[in-house]
Amino acid sequence: MTLLTDLLERNARDYPDDITLVELNPIPDDAANLRWQEYELVETGHDPHFRRELTWRQFDDLANRFANLLIDQGIGKGDRVAILLMNCIDWLPIYFGVLKTGAIVAPLNFRYTADEIAHCVGIADASALVFGWQFTERLGQVLDHIPTVRKFFFLGREVPAYADSFEGLVGGYPATKPQVDIGQDDDAAIYYSSGTTGMPKAILHTHRSLYSGVTTEHAHHGQRKDDVFLLIPPLYHTGAKMHWFGSLASGSRAVILKGTDPRWIIETAAQEQATIVWLLVPWAQDILDAIEAGRIDLGSYDLSRWRLMHIGAQPVPPSLVRRWQRHFPHHDYDTNYGLSESLGPGAVHLGLENTHKVGAIGRAGFGWQTRIVDDQGADVVPGQVGELLVKGPGVMKEYVKDPEATAAVLQDGWLYTGDMAMVDEDGFIYLVDRKKDVIITGGENIYPVQVEDFLRGCDLVKDVAVIGLADPRLGEIAVAIVEPKPGLSVTVERINQFAEGLPRYKRPRLVVFGQVPRNATGKIEKPKLRRQWGAEGVVARETERA
Repeated sequence: MTLLTDLLERNARDYPDDITLVELNPIPDDAANLRWQEYELVETGHDPHFRRELTWRQFDDLANRFANLLIDQGIGKGDRVAILLMNCIDWLPIYFGVLKTGAIVAPLNFRYTADEIAHCVGIADASALVFGWQFTERLGQVLDHIPTVRKFFFLGREVPAYADSFEGLVGGYPATKPQVDIGQDDDAAIYYSSGTTGMPKAILHTHRSLYSGVTTEHAHHGQRKDDVFLLIPPLYHTGAKMHWFGSLASGSRAVILKGTDPRWIIETAAQEQATIVWLLVPWAQDILDAIEAGRIDLGSYDLSRWRLMHIGAQPVPPSLVRRWQRHFPHHDYDTNYGLSESLGPGAVHLGLENTHKVGAIGRAGFGWQTRIVDDQGADVVPGQVGELLVKGPGVMKEYVKDPEATAAVLQDGWLYTGDMAMVDEDGFIYLVDRKKDVIITGGENIYPVQVEDFLRGCDLVKDVAVIGLADPRLGEIAVAIVEPKPGLSVTVERINQFAEGLPRYKRPRLVVFGQVPRNATGKIEKPKLRRQWGAEGVVARETERA
């Protein structure tokens, strides 16, 4: 029986002095709270970086110290510990420290409002909360609404009266492994849905499920000891962490970059000799825009070790991948599909050898099965749209305290994803859209992702989102919110002209210009757009209808 914590302990034994984690702060937003004695100021090409490192032994020691601290405070197997931190070098040791106690770790989205924090802590019945200085104001608003939390641990200098200093306490505890009997089928972690249709749901995973993320990720990308993973997305989400599991499996190094500026990403990849970089769609677009506008000169950077760019968390426009390959022709490319309910990425996997299938999310990942079914649950034929189902070792145990929602998506081990997809004659799956986002106009189904992918092929467009708005005659109409590339003059007429390449029924009936909001994992926040344009769009239709 192998657990995640066993791999950490193996690496601490086999590679004790090898660097495992590097934190880079290009421009610290928490300068007053940085523990300056632990950081090195590094001069780089354009901005100073504040740098901190951990070895595998230090990582494991810190996890053990925190585990022993929790146990001493009466928090152990079956309890829940919430983490509310920005990405930092302490994040993963804290996560592993909770796992070592047998408690259940519950990472929280750092963008949550005070009410969302209270809701998610309440679902988890968390006994302890580890948090950073950025969240003191929000927590202060809801302290009376999270009565289950009896211990608060604070990372930073100005410790609130209701909390204890993490740094002040953890160093006083032994770095020895706590003796706790933990089984693979014990509960291990609670993750939260994106909450795009209401308050987030709490998703429960076991230790077996977490470990499956290691085997799936390592099988897909074959991480080696000399790889360097550039880690940018938020660690509270399954995606970044499960891709980092490849570094855990191989004992290799990861660099946590606190910032998404295109120059920072390219410069860090060169400086740290990154070999694997996982990007979200907006960041990849920003990098390409900066290269094509002359703000980044790739010839100024040594990127010779960068071997793999992979991307996910949302549908990936084929036009973006083709642009990327023009500038980085020697990169392997991959995309992965998954949900927090299926332990993040890997349930469906394109594969490095299948770049010719760009646009597909791939086939069933390592250890996974897939189906695409109609509304009656029957498998559809190739080319027909249906709902994507996945089955595998990383499927969640349940939605916490929500048996009705659990029963709606878990049937006979199959997870109903809510994503509409189709499969081609070679067995490759193409994501069409979220089931709830399908637009029905005059009896025809419009899948917004297909329209978005097409419109992003326009040289004037930086980003685009397509939503449905009510229409008295057609039921719904497709509305395109277009975010132009900076500095370019774009008209509705120009977008409509480009859209003539679509079948008539798929063309947006309304085009408006505005920013396309995305959450921390890169997904378009369509409920926000529906609220924003629901009223404004009605007024604008007379002049902007396509």
